[in-house]
Amino acid sequence: MIYGKGHYPDSILHIGKYYPPHLGGMETHVRDLVSHQSAETRVEVVVAGDAPVTKTEVLDGARVTRVAAFGTLASQPICPSMPWNLSGRDEKIVHMQMPNPWAALSFLISGHKGSLVITHQSDTLGRPILHRMTRPFVRRAMNRARAIIVTSTRYLESSEELADFRGKCHVVPLGIEIRAYETETLDQACDIRAKYGERLILAVGRLVPYKGFEFLIRAMADIDAKLLVIGRGRLDRQLETLIEKMGLNGKVHLLGQVKDLAPYYKAAKIFVLPSITRAEAFGLVQVEAMAAGIPVINTNLESGVPEVSVDGVTGITVPPQDSIALAGAINFLFEKEDIRRKYGEAACKRAREKFSAARMAENTLKVYESVL
Repeated sequence: MIYGKGHYPDSILHIGKYYPPHLGGMETHVRDLVSHQSAETRVEVVVAGDAPVTKTEVLDGARVTRVAAFGTLASQPICPSMPWNLSGRDEKIVHMQMPNPWAALSFLISGHKGSLVITHQSDTLGRPILHRMTRPFVRRAMNRARAIIVTSTRYLESSEELADFRGKCHVVPLGIEIRAYETETLDQACDIRAKYGERLILAVGRLVPYKGFEFLIRAMADIDAKLLVIGRGRLDRQLETLIEKMGLNGKVHLLGQVKDLAPYYKAAKIFVLPSITRAEAFGLVQVEAMAAGIPVINTNLESGVPEVSVDGVTGITVPPQDSIALAGAINFLFEKEDIRRKYGEAACKRAREKFSAARMAENTLKVYESVL
């Protein structure tokens, strides 16, 4: 595919779950799209807020409306007025992030006439009751969509939810602002190494079951290095107990949330994504590590994860839920410095060429052009 300047529609409406500074991969993805698009056309954003009052502000060149929310149900923000915030609008393109059942229902109720494009970030996994309750109107929204964006070929081929809609699916990988991770942060990285040591392994993500951090921690019993885990979640205490039980307090450090990840990527020798289910649909943190020039060890899931960092090119892919394989891959990369450096250089090149936010925005524009 040739990438050149396309023709933007005269207006775009993004419907998401939340918007930064709210943390999350979907939120960062929408912000990066908005930042590129708002320089070319009028962009509006409608998302759930964090308070029972609707607020509007200008961010990243777009008008962002945070709709009044009254708590959450099954991780879904409850925003009764969202349909009314979507009605009476005239945007040519409506770009909605899924899974987000309440947003899908709100769009259908609103009667918005714009051409609907859906980004299917992942299937609804682990919530069978929610899936059964919301399936009718989610499928109606998918039928209404002129195009559906999927982040990887592997996820598209393995998704039951997309099986009936593959004819209108377009693969557009996620992207990041590469420069944020290429920037030199030598002083901060040196401080991190001085505190924890030179042989550093990094892992980043919410501390939830599908991330597989338990298996990585168990692998550390056979590794002469330090592991830094950045993130919070409901498994905080359980993982702390595992670390204590295995006597790994000096080797594994749970750092919680960190404001600036770039110095940690620069300080680490290896990045590990030990996820164990296809709930890990893409693994954007892999791209961040690759942009910083370090090899990735990931797992062979039926999702986009092995498509992002490629086995034998930018790192090593191992079976999920396999602590022995994780330990073997980590030890191999520490022992083979030449291979580790080669993978790191290839990872940086692949991140720049395949997973930049600019490339993602241009690919998304081509999808818009195809439906107008």
